Amino acid sequence: AYYGVSPCRQRPVGSGGPSNNSAVRGSVKYAKLLVAVSLLAQPAVADDPLYVKNLSPVTGLFGLPSQRDAAPVAGWGLDLHTSIASHYVLDLPEEEGLLLDGETLRFAIDARYGFGERWEVQLEVPWLEQSGGHLDSVINRWHDLWGMSDGGRSDAEDDVLDYRYRSAGADFTLQDDASGLGDVTAALSYAFYRDEAATASVAVGYKFGTGDEQDFLGSGADDAWVAVRFSGDHLSDLPLAWHGQLGYLYADDSDLIGPEQNNNLWFAGLSLDWRIAERWSLLAQLDANAAPMDSDTDALGTDAILLSLGARWRFATNWTLDLNFVEDAQVETAPDVTFQASLRYRNNP
Repeated sequence: AYYGVSPCRQRPVGSGGPSNNSAVRGSVKYAKLLVAVSLLAQPAVADDPLYVKNLSPVTGLFGLPSQRDAAPVAGWGLDLHTSIASHYVLDLPEEEGLLLDGETLRFAIDARYGFGERWEVQLEVPWLEQSGGHLDSVINRWHDLWGMSDGGRSDAEDDVLDYRYRSAGADFTLQDDASGLGDVTAALSYAFYRDEAATASVAVGYKFGTGDEQDFLGSGADDAWVAVRFSGDHLSDLPLAWHGQLGYLYADDSDLIGPEQNNNLWFAGLSLDWRIAERWSLLAQLDANAAPMDSDTDALGTDAILLSLGARWRFATNWTLDLNFVEDAQVETAPDVTFQASLRYRNNP
């Protein structure tokens, strides 16, 4: 004893005494905290397919829905989409004449709300402008650079708006710039199958004829559609996700198009999302739809196929930005090229 106090015996290393246990417990708590913080730092993302619309002046009048994730949003979501599509088609079959020369600018606000774990409601409000645009010279130089055929675009005057069609049963013309509200769409979807890796849903939608058909801002009539959608992870270790849809649309009679309109339209799509990094994805997508009219012109009478390539940046929690372009894989059935951007927000609970 030293001044009445017994000397403390030294504990062997690893004996699990109180001080060592406290350190272990503290390390475990710290590790759990790091895991929680890392999970919270992961961006809550919108993993929808690319937002693609066929903005060909006639096909774009109808309410064909874009592809989307089959799973409903958790909470609510708000998407802002902008598209710039350049058109040039000159087709003169024996009893018809078609000229589509111009540019379509489209903005859309897309609001979605998920409820009851399997249900989602959606409202899309678009604004459009039909004009001569500013892309003709850029596209002509691109075609020249690669020696690509331009279908006569380079022989036409740049940046002019001229939509004209003539046949025995119908005709239309638009040569003055026009802009305004497009056709508003509401939709309801239900996820009838869900597991950890895949979701399948059915959706119904209704397009209201709120846009002015004489200015090519809408069809002037209502449309209704139904679609089956699926979304799921690739069945391997690859960081791939798939989306698809198949649907039917009934288009009410449009005074602009006349008796040659097709009222019964199918649509389909398939999308691939390759997640190359935590915050980045590359996307490839095919979209297709039935021809809008009974016509001998390719632009109006042939089923459309569109190819889209793009990238997604998950730049912040709940936010994503998509940039992509769309080409007419089936020539003249869609715009020559469409440039597209989508800003998405998800308020996940």
